[in-house]
Amino acid sequence: MTDKIDIEEYLKTNFIGKNIEYFHSIPSTNIKAKEIAYSKEEGTIVIAEEQTQGKGRIGRNWASPKGKGIWVSIILKPNMNPDKVPKMTLIGAAAISKALKNMGIKSYIKWPNDIIIGGKKVCGILTEMNYKRDMISYVIMGIGMNVNLDEDDFNDELKDKATSLKITTGTEIDRSKLLASILNYFENLYIPFEEKDDLSETIKISREQSILINREVRIIKGNEEKTGKVLDIDNEGKLVIRYEDDKIEKVFSGEISIRGIKGYV
Repeated sequence: MTDKIDIEEYLKTNFIGKNIEYFHSIPSTNIKAKEIAYSKEEGTIVIAEEQTQGKGRIGRNWASPKGKGIWVSIILKPNMNPDKVPKMTLIGAAAISKALKNMGIKSYIKWPNDIIIGGKKVCGILTEMNYKRDMISYVIMGIGMNVNLDEDDFNDELKDKATSLKITTGTEIDRSKLLASILNYFENLYIPFEEKDDLSETIKISREQSILINREVRIIKGNEEKTGKVLDIDNEGKLVIRYEDDKIEKVFSGEISIRGIKGYV
């Protein structure tokens, strides 16, 4: 395995990842992708060996050490209403889950955007969009995956919450093969959704790999926090929750955070 990610040999897509913008070190792949989105074709990806200002959802920092992870953003230009874009995060999570399963690694999806192994976060997805008058200009899907990080790459705050594939499996992972596999699965799930609004396979994977279904969780929105049980993920990708007062609600991701009763999951 070379130090540089090189996916060409393993990529089987029609357009996802066919154009690559590669950087040794940049503040953030999502920031760079937004800067070039208008001038690049759909499916262009931005890869960095290191991010110095990597971000997760709701502005959280994301550690991105050089040469040890997959730090990538996909530029998408779907022809659909902007209110459907949040569902695309589920497509990313399902594609990652399938790629890991193909490698023999058991993972779970923490709806809608985190991948969990052994109760710890190994990967996060940040989906952002730009639109005007109900027309999408572009969607950026950023993926940050801890691939070959060692224990000492995590600070004390993260050690109990985060892990890497190398820590989990005890072996170094070929980042090029893994990223290509993720992109291959992503395109296969994205095309039916973009062309026919078909999210069925993604929802199936999301349900099968869910770490939340049948669990008690805390639902956090701003300063408000409720407790409930996750019943299902519906066909639209919404989380179905029954609260303590037996009220049932379907929620979309947005700025909602889901946490376990006693911790992260």
